[in-house]
Amino acid sequence: MLTEYICQNLNRARYKILDNGFYFGEIPGLQGVWASEKTLEKCRETLQEVLEEWIILKLKDGDRIPGFSTKTNLNVNHKTKLTSTSKYA
Repeated sequence: MLTEYICQNLNRARYKILDNGFYFGEIPGLQGVWASEKTLEKCRETLQEVLEEWIILKLKDGDRIPGFSTKTNLNVNHKTKLTSTSKYA
């Protein structure tokens, strides 16, 4: 679900070359999700990192994420002790 959301949005990204020769990339509709780098490949990588961090912040703050819905009420601020039932843990 999350990987699909990230891939779909990266496919919508728009890139352009700035006057200083840097590549600028942004995802329309996702305010604050942009990157500027020396190469197109690095710009794409950075844009993905920015998108991932943006999603984490949105979840943490309880903000709506455009085009993304969950069937459960996700509370990432609640601390839960994780336990494993695996014999290998």
